[in-house]
Amino acid sequence: MSAAKFTRRRFSLAVTAAASAVCSPLLAQNAWPNKPIRIIVPYTPGGFTDQMARIVQGGLQNRLQQSVVIDNKPGANSIIGVDMLAKAPADGSTFAVVIAAYAANTTLYPKLPYDPRKDLTGVSLLGISPLLAAINNDAPFKNAKELIAYAKANPGKVSFGSSGNGSAAHLTSELLKSLTQTYMVHIPYRGAVPALTDLMGGQIQLFFDAATGLITQGKAGKVRLIGVSSDRRLPAVPDVPTFIEQGFAGFTGSTWAGMLAPSATPKDIVKRMSDEVGRIIKSDETRARLDAMGTFAAGGSPEEFDGFIASETSKWAKVIKDAGVKAD
Repeated sequence: MSAAKFTRRRFSLAVTAAASAVCSPLLAQNAWPNKPIRIIVPYTPGGFTDQMARIVQGGLQNRLQQSVVIDNKPGANSIIGVDMLAKAPADGSTFAVVIAAYAANTTLYPKLPYDPRKDLTGVSLLGISPLLAAINNDAPFKNAKELIAYAKANPGKVSFGSSGNGSAAHLTSELLKSLTQTYMVHIPYRGAVPALTDLMGGQIQLFFDAATGLITQGKAGKVRLIGVSSDRRLPAVPDVPTFIEQGFAGFTGSTWAGMLAPSATPKDIVKRMSDEVGRIIKSDETRARLDAMGTFAAGGSPEEFDGFIASETSKWAKVIKDAGVKAD
């Protein structure tokens, strides 16, 4: 082989190798998902977060033709599970579903083991569940206006429960106190179930919770539903007015569910997952399931979800600081 031919051959091999190096990641991404997908749920099975993750799980398996596994990793107000996601391989094999506490944690815990802005990225908002307010049947007030009037006339005599310090239920209650300039006593519980039990038993008089946890008890007459913390009523309980309708302008509070990925996950994979989740969430079948849970279907782009998280973080940071809320 002549020197010229040898040189040309070496150049051709070098170009081929360089092209392969550039194309390999793209080919891998185009082949995504090429292994099972794990969705971390940083809470125990059965709750709102877990329900939302499982709603998209089946649809993703069908659409992506790949196994999708739910991995419940509860603890530390979701911090343990979210930290696992932040440190997971950014290859499109690991995602997580989080709720409103994720945004509040940025303020509640100054020293998180992850940086929510640098280590994680939004994929899609799944759904928004405005909180319902329920009161004990024997309480000396029957609606939202009477509740606030009584609280103003009797400072400290109304106690409200929550599923824990810094939870959406707690912060929404604190927001109501701030807007109405009332003093009500916070009783934190380790979860929504014991709080609801004490509400029905009369140990507390007020409790905000995700609609899915209160609709059944309200329809059964075990508690009185007095308001929706949203700008629109819930299809599941159309007779329950919003607080805004009752004269409490600007009062909204909700929990929500959304999907995150490690920040270094290739953008085309994040967009593909976002698109698939959006198709599932917006389907007629899923909308019907969410309506029954008191949840509005969302969807949307990764950029829109990142903007939503930033807005929620700012909103609840003010409530947390103004009310002096401390993490457990």
